[in-house]
Amino acid sequence: MKQFPILYWPRKTTADTDYQLARKVINNTTGVMPDVVTGSLDLAEILAQNPGATVYYPVFCESTGWWGELLGGSAVVTDKLIISSECQLMVIESEDTASNREKAGKNQLLAAEIYPASGFFKKMNSGIATVADMLATDAGTILALFSGKNQNQFINVLESTGNSYLGCIGRY
Repeated sequence: MKQFPILYWPRKTTADTDYQLARKVINNTTGVMPDVVTGSLDLAEILAQNPGATVYYPVFCESTGWWGELLGGSAVVTDKLIISSECQLMVIESEDTASNREKAGKNQLLAAEIYPASGFFKKMNSGIATVADMLATDAGTILALFSGKNQNQFINVLESTGNSYLGCIGRY
């Protein structure tokens, strides 16, 4: 299926080096320069109007709460691209496009709340799941986003390595 990249950019684009890098990385990845959307983002509407599109959503180092913005729609986060130390791009597709990708064995992002055991990172960064992002809570748990291929296998490995799995927040 042909790629239709769309870059959502909530900040001013003029003289923004992260914006320029994002466009370059997307072009290098897809072979197509992305369309750019600025202002407010209605992800469901964009994906409905552009079947087969891939939306690149920037997460800046000072950002908080981006997971919640993606819940409840027909969007699935399928990858993460590092642009700079200040910015990474979440690669978002419609559920239909992501299902086809999942059948091809591609990774998906799995979110979970975990009470970690010692050696958490050494044990979890494996072929089953790789830590993509995380946040420590005051309660001593970790809200973590993992890149993996199979949710059930991910939970089994997580529990077998001595970590307490407290529940899945979502599957992207």
